[in-house]
Amino acid sequence: MSNEATPSVQTTATGAAGSGSIASYIDHTLLKPEAGEADVLKVCAEAAEYGFKSVCVNPIWVKTVKTALRGTGVLTCSVVGFPLGATPTDVKTFEARGAVLDGADEVDMVINIAAARAGDKGALVEDISSVAEAVHASGAILKVIIETALLTDSQKVTACQAAVEAGADFVKTSTGFNGGGATAEDIALMRATVGPGLGVKASGGVRSLADAQAMIAAGATRIGASSGIAIVNGEQGSSSY
Repeated sequence: MSNEATPSVQTTATGAAGSGSIASYIDHTLLKPEAGEADVLKVCAEAAEYGFKSVCVNPIWVKTVKTALRGTGVLTCSVVGFPLGATPTDVKTFEARGAVLDGADEVDMVINIAAARAGDKGALVEDISSVAEAVHASGAILKVIIETALLTDSQKVTACQAAVEAGADFVKTSTGFNGGGATAEDIALMRATVGPGLGVKASGGVRSLADAQAMIAAGATRIGASSGIAIVNGEQGSSSY
């Protein structure tokens, strides 16, 4: 387990895989509820071809993705309490434990958004730390989705502070399911709050190379997107995530 401080790498489109390319920032994402096995395997093949950092899927597909990515160097990522975060902590913890047992290298959890809006940092720390313990027990990485579109700046700061106190490895902007998405301003605020030691993931609405570069310049160390191929090819993606 290791946190990701802000790196300095090449951020030009390079097409296929290259360790210094923007592809290495991207969690190639497929979280549509209607996605089937063929869709998941297609995303895995794309991730292997382009050298994306991970493939991020719903928990039922973790075993499929882990098998498909074996030997490629691409990580397997899943989500917990997704997309609302309105799930009891013990349920999130159980879900996270199952994901890592199935082979997830990384878990992206949604916080208790109501607690964040109420400014209840203690509740947030309790929620996150329980999931963090389950994830870290298997050597996996925990990213914490704060759902920026639903929070004020002060609430975003509180949520990020809670993630730091709870031992998370990343903070992340959005699910892509609850309106809004990543902005450079939010990334800068999150980076300023968590400092250089934690990763910051921009997700939701990152559809082009320019979008991704703006997020990285603001302090992002990871990009969550279903438009990863368009991004690395310098094109404009059309996906809502």
